[in-house]
Amino acid sequence: MTLFRIFMAMIFIAITIYTGITISAHGWNLLPIFFGDMVAMGWPGQFNFDFMCFLLLSALWVAWRHNFSPSGFALGAIASVGGMLFLSVYLFIVAGQVDGDVRKLLLGQTRAKE
Repeated sequence: MTLFRIFMAMIFIAITIYTGITISAHGWNLLPIFFGDMVAMGWPGQFNFDFMCFLLLSALWVAWRHNFSPSGFALGAIASVGGMLFLSVYLFIVAGQVDGDVRKLLLGQTRAKE
């Protein structure tokens, strides 16, 4: 689990740096570009649509892992827009809480006991 946590930390650092450079060069105007590419029906739009579906699946998994509790819905909402920047931090923290138990990591504490 230590290597997994190191990997999550490396992803977080890399995406933070990349995002910072992108924002400094292009500003915060992501949404018109993101959805505009999808409307254009080209490969960049296909990638964005695929990524958006990944974000929705990630949000659903996080909310499910927390038994669709209020905090689960809140974390799921953050996952739906935060992408891997959020998920890397989330998994880093959760991986530290489960003492190496992948079942608890994937299923959550309640389901892992069953």
